[in-house]
Amino acid sequence: QVQLVESGGGLVQAGGSLRLTCAASGSVFSIDLMNWYRQAPGKQRELVASITSGGNTNYADFVKGRFTISRDTAKNTVSLQMNSLKVEDTAVYSCGARTRTVRWYWGQGTQVTVSS
Repeated sequence: QVQLVESGGGLVQAGGSLRLTCAASGSVFSIDLMNWYRQAPGKQRELVASITSGGNTNYADFVKGRFTISRDTAKNTVSLQMNSLKVEDTAVYSCGARTRTVRWYWGQGTQVTVSS
């Protein structure tokens, strides 16, 4: 009932920036939480940042001060501004949405590669 599509990934040098966007469609009115995740090869998927329908945000310790999650309700998008990127940030980044009925939806992900 909710479809998510990520965009904005790419190759960037360490210290650079990227802005990821997650576009939601379908029953967007039911979404109460949006998350950004990442998964590097051979590693577990981890939560990067979250934002609630009320605008509250949370960040993983490893991105605090560098990444910012935001929303644009008019465009039904959630973005992740990533600054001061590190090689360790290299991963597939995906967005996930939780609805008020506690259903979860995920996008396909977008690759972020940070080179040294």
